[in-house]
Amino acid sequence: AIQDITRDREIVPEEIVALIFEKIDVNGEGELTLEEFIDGAKQHPEIMDMLKKLMDLTPVLIIIVEARKEKNLQN
Repeated sequence: AIQDITRDREIVPEEIVALIFEKIDVNGEGELTLEEFIDGAKQHPEIMDMLKKLMDLTPVLIIIVEARKEKNLQN
């Protein structure tokens, strides 16, 4: 998933994953359940900020809004 959201960015996915595991995988198991990931990310504002920036859907929303406006003008 990290590779997908960083595809068009100059961020190395492995570095992000390493940071997430360093901060969140407190047991050192090398695995995270979804619940562990969510709880851990909530406890680390820097991880939440990074994920929010990486998953910014603003450009997609702009396209949707503009398409709806155009459709309304045509009707």
